[in-house]
Amino acid sequence: MNAKPPIVLAFAASDPTGGAGIQADLLTLAALGCHPLSVITALTAQDTRGVHRVHALQPDVVEEQALRVLADIPVAAFKLGVLGSRQNADSIARILAQHPKTPVVIDPVLASGRGDPLGDASTYESLLPRCTVLTPNSKEARALAGAEALDACAAKLVALGAKHVLITGTHEAGAQVVNTLYDARGKVRTESWQRLPGEYHGSGCTLASALAAFLARGLAVADAAHEAQSYTWKTLEAGFKAGGGQLIPDRFFDARSVRDHA
Repeated sequence: MNAKPPIVLAFAASDPTGGAGIQADLLTLAALGCHPLSVITALTAQDTRGVHRVHALQPDVVEEQALRVLADIPVAAFKLGVLGSRQNADSIARILAQHPKTPVVIDPVLASGRGDPLGDASTYESLLPRCTVLTPNSKEARALAGAEALDACAAKLVALGAKHVLITGTHEAGAQVVNTLYDARGKVRTESWQRLPGEYHGSGCTLASALAAFLARGLAVADAAHEAQSYTWKTLEAGFKAGGGQLIPDRFFDARSVRDHA
């Protein structure tokens, strides 16, 4: 019998473009050698330009999906994205409480790249005490924490329960994108990445899913955060134009490179 790959359960909304949402999670986790499980929290009508409609599933539907699969398959990590409603988040928090030793990565998606609302600060409140790593961009960090300085935002989010906070600097000015990992002691690690041209659909989903994958594979948080950032930057560098809006990250850039040179 072959050894099983690390198994990661993702909670997220569906994205018909495959650029973001649960589809992005599944692609990323598979590309990084994990077997992905999925719980759909909402259905969306969207394209590469933006989100046009969100239909949140009822909490009992979300809960049954998760409980059925978790009763059958042990997981090495959880990844959370768009949850659809505060009620869904509360149901998921109760489920995660039954798995206290399993890492949880939360991408607190408050809006699409275009600015379409997908959640608010209250959506993720009940989940922070179960969060191993929270991955907000700078705009989300300020909205969640109610502070302007990013160091203060991270301190507030850690105080609310998150063990680590990785704040990404995509929305800050500069030729470099600066991402900083924090814990209760303050800054753990700061890394700079060359800013790439264009806008990307699903970059945050990719980063959080990659982080969950590396945690599932046994890496420490700081190392997993570094590897996830490196992988995400490479997927963006290899991003492609599928429609009339944002670029889509190429999560299988390594395989594509092999195919192109075959």
